[in-house]
Amino acid sequence: MRDPGLPTLDQLRVFVAVIDCGSFSRAAEELHRTQSVVSYTIANLEAQLNVALFDRSKRKPVLTEAGKALLADARSVGMKVDAMRARAKMMSLGLEAEVSLAVDVMYPNCSLVMALKAFQEQFPTVALRLRIEALGAVKHLVGERICQIGITGPMLDFPDTYQHLQLGHITMIPVAAPSHPLARMDGVIPTEAARDHTQLVLTDRSQLTAGQNFGVIALRDWRLGDLGAKHMLLLNGLGWGSMPEHMVRDDLAAGRLVHLHLAHLNSGQYSLHMINRADDAPGPAGRWLMQYLADQALTFAPPATA
Repeated sequence: MRDPGLPTLDQLRVFVAVIDCGSFSRAAEELHRTQSVVSYTIANLEAQLNVALFDRSKRKPVLTEAGKALLADARSVGMKVDAMRARAKMMSLGLEAEVSLAVDVMYPNCSLVMALKAFQEQFPTVALRLRIEALGAVKHLVGERICQIGITGPMLDFPDTYQHLQLGHITMIPVAAPSHPLARMDGVIPTEAARDHTQLVLTDRSQLTAGQNFGVIALRDWRLGDLGAKHMLLLNGLGWGSMPEHMVRDDLAAGRLVHLHLAHLNSGQYSLHMINRADDAPGPAGRWLMQYLADQALTFAPPATA
């Protein structure tokens, strides 16, 4: 028996056109072909797939059960090929195929979502790879060329290997659940009292901040690699710790958390910097994203003081 071969992209497009247009004749007009050519194309496709796509007993084209199942596949193939062509066209014009971004976990979620949506709308053919990390992990990812662009937290130094731009600061405040002993203390809480209770501390997956303690004063601490886990433990009264003010604003208003007024740790500023390797300049899409993030920084940077 002769092998009928594989379906072609043209056959799949004709199949989809017949359904979208509602008839073989209208599909022929849409595709600028004769109706006989459209009918022949569908017949060949059915032979290649070894299934009947249409019920020929009806006046208008009605899909069989097999046709209904395969229509989604035909649409998917067409869309993927169109996307591949669009991406190839943009690449031929100098647009990169992918942009990779590593973001510090403290970066405001609303600002990140806005940036990601804007990028996808501006560059629908460019794949965006995203990593959310803490402390020195972002700098490590950029330094090792795993990610092109990073938004990192405070670092002791930025070697010449990196280009960096300060974006602003995030306000950090110590908090605890209302049931926590520190939350029930009146007035300013002495440092000695805070030291006696477990402090929840965000830890670094990299070694870039090894030996550095950011605001750790307690004798006992729990080291967490996930800010969401830290938030959950705080809400359940299992320790105290500092959180981005924008992340716990609703919890404070609803009474789920309490702002601790510590003698030496009432609040602090967590600086954010945008970085990339000096020897690995981003392409047009990456530069657009960096400019957007730089402009957006004004939405969360604290107001300047006189």
